[in-house]
Amino acid sequence: MSNPLLNSAKQVILAEAHALTQLAERLNQDFIDACQLIQHCTGKVVLIGMGKSGHIGHKIAATFASTGTPAFSVHPGEAGHGDLGMIVQNDVVICISYSGKSDEIMTLVPVIKRLGTPIISMTGNPQSLIAQMSDVHLDVSVEKEACPHNLAPTSSTTAALAMGDALAVSLLINKGFSADDFARSHPSGALGRRLLTFVHTIMKTNDDIPTVNANTQLLDALLTMSQKALGMVLITDHNQLLGIFTDGDLRRVLETHADIQSLTMQDVMTPNCQSILADQPALVAAQMMDEFNLNALPVVDENNQVVGAINTHTLMQAKII
Repeated sequence: MSNPLLNSAKQVILAEAHALTQLAERLNQDFIDACQLIQHCTGKVVLIGMGKSGHIGHKIAATFASTGTPAFSVHPGEAGHGDLGMIVQNDVVICISYSGKSDEIMTLVPVIKRLGTPIISMTGNPQSLIAQMSDVHLDVSVEKEACPHNLAPTSSTTAALAMGDALAVSLLINKGFSADDFARSHPSGALGRRLLTFVHTIMKTNDDIPTVNANTQLLDALLTMSQKALGMVLITDHNQLLGIFTDGDLRRVLETHADIQSLTMQDVMTPNCQSILADQPALVAAQMMDEFNLNALPVVDENNQVVGAINTHTLMQAKII
């Protein structure tokens, strides 16, 4: 399908992809030095950029903060009128200026250097004043902007953003920042909720657990199953889990038995069934149920005593699946 709008869009994306490929090929010891400066920082990483570079700085700071590297961004104009007091000696400052000669940032750099605060710069001009005054310079130059007039910051801002992501993720990997760590900084997000919700917080307990013993007649067990509405009953002996009987098991029994009135749970239960501990993440329960094609799962303690029950509806209500 040929369309002027689609053609323009493809050219923009290809131009920016080319810029990123060149950026990756240009990475060198300077990138390692920048990572080490940030990793050994005992304060915070401070992003400073003007205009579009400022927006990129906001995003990079957010990415750092959410991946285990405390960071924030400062507007260079506001920094010159008091906000520079947010920056202290044990911080690391990252200045983003494609030209390398942003007036607002050049005003700040000498003051930051007098504080003894290390400066990392991202510019498209290694010979620029900001680059030369930095402790580490990261080259984010591009052959051309995706803008047909080579004016609007497009490829260059994408390159700066990618460099920030590269720093954040490289540090994340190097420091062993885990999915659980990520969840703790995203408690309101979907991933945080899935990783920080535990089985014991969502499981049915006490009288809501459908339990019968092995000698219970199937018809009586079905009444319990219906009343508790979890699609299963758990077969126990002095609360010790012996097995499970589910809606699926009932369908299979009806297919193979003409007369079910004489059947007991001993005859039809699934013994040695899958179960989960109450202190496990609910996400683990969801993964188990998916792996073993289950709709329900008993919850037990270390002694295989039944303490709860969950099913797919429970997980859906908790927004785990």
